Amino acid sequence: MSNFIQPYNDDPYVGNLSTPISTSSLTKGLLSNLPAYRRGLSPLLRGIEIGMAHGYFLVGPFDKLGPLRNTDVALLSGFLSAVGLIVILTTCLSMYGNVSFDKDDSKDALQTNEGWGQFTAGFLVGAVGGAGFSYLLLANIPILQNLGLS
Repeated sequence: MSNFIQPYNDDPYVGNLSTPISTSSLTKGLLSNLPAYRRGLSPLLRGIEIGMAHGYFLVGPFDKLGPLRNTDVALLSGFLSAVGLIVILTTCLSMYGNVSFDKDDSKDALQTNEGWGQFTAGFLVGAVGGAGFSYLLLANIPILQNLGLS
């Protein structure tokens, strides 16, 4: 077992271990395709893509587990709750960017004040769009089910 787990780059002071999982080409390939690490993607597009994924999955828990889950307005309240959480998350992202990125001399555009602002704006648009798409799908389940049975 000790032959498979080594210090990362043979440096024991890094605080990271090199395991067959963490240093495999499959893991590196999967992680490099995430929007946060994908090369050539602008901060705005990164924010939109990350926001769409998060917004899409926020409606369901509020719909099925929220306090109005057994009412006729459960889905609408789930959507509005998701949008409220998205606004809170966007505010937190904005505050983080304002205190973390003072200089605009970074090699990565995401790690500048302007780039982080674009990322935050993209996150807001993508997350509200993803939540809206999820709402429309859930609201029209009977119609979508009938399309498959025709």
